[in-house]
Amino acid sequence: MKIPDLSELAVRNLRESVLRNSLTTVGISVGVASLVAMLSLGTGLQQMFTRRLEKSGLFNTVVVSSRRDARGMGSDNDPNPAESRVLDEPARREMEKLPNVAEAYPDIRFRTDLHFEGKLHSTVVSALPQSAKSNDAFDGMQGSFFSSDTAPEAILQKSFAEELSGMKPVPGDPEPNTADLARPLLGKEITLLYAQREAAAQPPLRPSDAGSSDSVAGTEYSVISREQKLKIVGVCDLDPESMRGMMRGRLFVPQKLAESLHVMGAADLRELSHAGDEPVYGSISVRVKDPSKVNGVEDAIKKMGFSTFSILDASRSLQQVFKVLFAFLGIFGSLALTVASIGIVNTLVMAILERRREIGIMKAIGASDADVKKLFFAEAGAMGILGGIVGLVFGWAIGQIINFGTNIYLRRQSIPPEHFWAVPWWLAVGAVLFAVIVSLVSGLYPASRAARLDPVQALRYE
Repeated sequence: MKIPDLSELAVRNLRESVLRNSLTTVGISVGVASLVAMLSLGTGLQQMFTRRLEKSGLFNTVVVSSRRDARGMGSDNDPNPAESRVLDEPARREMEKLPNVAEAYPDIRFRTDLHFEGKLHSTVVSALPQSAKSNDAFDGMQGSFFSSDTAPEAILQKSFAEELSGMKPVPGDPEPNTADLARPLLGKEITLLYAQREAAAQPPLRPSDAGSSDSVAGTEYSVISREQKLKIVGVCDLDPESMRGMMRGRLFVPQKLAESLHVMGAADLRELSHAGDEPVYGSISVRVKDPSKVNGVEDAIKKMGFSTFSILDASRSLQQVFKVLFAFLGIFGSLALTVASIGIVNTLVMAILERRREIGIMKAIGASDADVKKLFFAEAGAMGILGGIVGLVFGWAIGQIINFGTNIYLRRQSIPPEHFWAVPWWLAVGAVLFAVIVSLVSGLYPASRAARLDPVQALRYE
């Protein structure tokens, strides 16, 4: 039997029992819709997670630390941490020259005090490069980003802005709006107090000039009290560099400005005798031009004798979680389609009982068992294709409606809207193909039963 004749017969037979076949097709549509809705939720959540990481700059960032900080934590095959390289300025410049590296900047983060309107406050200062301007932590920022990498300017984290303005929320009351916090603070001046280390290459400073003078492993240095006036230019909600340290930044300053301050840090005390006058860093962030090149950059830095960490390392386990989530969502979404397959079997079995004489005539005039099977397979496939397409549209519409309603709720909670649902092309094609396969499998028994009919008995059937 030719394909055009087979298609014509299948369509004609489906039209004869419109109501029953339509209900069966609706069942397939509901099954496909539930499958698409479930999997599109999982896909949307994964894409949202990926977008967040890419926008935060973490996806293409490698955090480098010295193996000297891992004393007692390495394996027997690892080199002695005490003999490892110091994470200093020459090492940073070497990393910045590696292929596919856009920039390498030190993690400058320290606790200190500051004066604001006659009051003393304690805070954590963190340095930010100009490239951090595109970070999603600054999406809802009030004010502006730093005008340059050396400008004497500061951005406040929201909780610290509450402390400076005296607008800390009372338990049970709603938190103050970021715009309300920023309004009285923007443009005002704060005075940062910090300690600066100077190597004693020249005779030690007099006690009146220096805060203290000491030595590490025979190397003389001086600690001098300094001040730096800063202008408040912005207020943001989050710490965009929280991955780089245990201390969450509350006041942010430009990267080059922070480097020029030469703030005394723990790494300076620990490695002073090795690094001399060169600054020593607790960690360095290496930003890679292309996220796909992160692994190669990590390997190159490890060969230099340093330890590395990237969000890709942590995301591998998260990818396993998403795979398990997809499996469960797919199983639950397929249950409705499995129930719909029972309806297909019932519909085609009823069609056999109603069309026994027709089947007998077809076989009497030369139709083979294979031709009868193809006819029933064509009918099952037609219901699968139609049900799959309609179900795909229903599933997409369900996702859009729920996404729209969820974003309305998020806006009322002052949370930026998100896109939680996604129907990529592979999901759309896969859902329709799955519906067709389930329909064809469901048609196996009715098709075999129809092919086994005796034409003589079928012609006698009334």
